[in-house]
Amino acid sequence: MKFSIIYEAQMVDTSRASEQRTFHEIVEQSLLAEKMGFDCIWAVEHTALTQYAHMSAPETVLAFIAGATSRIHVGHGVVCLPPAMNHPVKVAERIATLDILSKGRLHFGMGKGGTQQEAGTFGYDLNELQPMIDESMYLIPKIMVQDEIEHDGTYIKIPRRPIHPKPYQDPHPPLYMACTREATLTMAGARGIGALVLGFSGPDEIAKKNAIYREAFATRKPEDQVGFRPTEHLAALCAATVLEDREKARKIGLRGQRFFAESIAHWYQGGPKPTVDESLSAEAQLAILEVEKQATVAYLSEEHIPIGDEHTSNYTVAQDAYGNPEDCIRYVQRLFDSGADEILFLFQMGGIPHEAIMETIRNIGEKVIPHFRGLELAQAAE
Repeated sequence: MKFSIIYEAQMVDTSRASEQRTFHEIVEQSLLAEKMGFDCIWAVEHTALTQYAHMSAPETVLAFIAGATSRIHVGHGVVCLPPAMNHPVKVAERIATLDILSKGRLHFGMGKGGTQQEAGTFGYDLNELQPMIDESMYLIPKIMVQDEIEHDGTYIKIPRRPIHPKPYQDPHPPLYMACTREATLTMAGARGIGALVLGFSGPDEIAKKNAIYREAFATRKPEDQVGFRPTEHLAALCAATVLEDREKARKIGLRGQRFFAESIAHWYQGGPKPTVDESLSAEAQLAILEVEKQATVAYLSEEHIPIGDEHTSNYTVAQDAYGNPEDCIRYVQRLFDSGADEILFLFQMGGIPHEAIMETIRNIGEKVIPHFRGLELAQAAE
């Protein structure tokens, strides 16, 4: 059972002062997370998505955190692989270097990014990216293990060169994919790498996705393997605010989730900019989330787009994850029972104050993680 935190660097106020404060708060939260027994700090990668995600240089953030800590792992969730954005040679070099400096504490997720806003920044059409992402995904592990690399591909051409350094972990860090749709879960399993389920899926949906992923992993073909280190691992996102005051946690958490849902709808679906109303109760925020969910369903129906969990999960509310430590334990148990190997806690949503996140980390570290570690010890003894 792994307990981690994933960061978007999401914010309401986009001033320079707010940006700077947000990144320093992420570091402070990560340092506390190490003390509280968390396993990994993950960072996404997005470009040009104002408010939704200012985490555009995760390699810098993760390197800073790794240098300031001694035990906790760091993870790319994920590196975007369009070649003009992140050339495979530079990705291999950066991953190997950070793996060395962190003494093997690095996890390496890969993906393509989710919006035309991002793809267009680097001159791409989002709908045409997948073949070049696949080419990079298969190429990067080879760069990290071979003495020299030479590649004459459709999208990437590299003359014979020695690429340095090589990773600390042998043959390379564990590999993952960002997964939101059934097709990507199948792809991750078939390619023998971990699945980072980054939607707000509840336990029932995680169970369905877990079954798809495990079946694909179990029936994978050797020629489809990405890299040289098969990794069977499913990590489930869990937005959470865990305070001693349950009602305060629900009000703050639901406000943050609404901001998250509205900001992603703005960039992914062309919706209005997100809003923050601190005066609304938890029940009022719930009602708004449901209205917005139905509006999304109506829009997709009008556009004749098949409706999946990837479209509506941002409006799915994990009631017990916004509450006190006992509530959180119940919900996390359901995620583990659904097949998750790792919980990717999302605390840092727009409008959730730093103090509430720090209290959440303490509560999970002092009460939630020890509960599950105790269960593991008991099971091992049996």
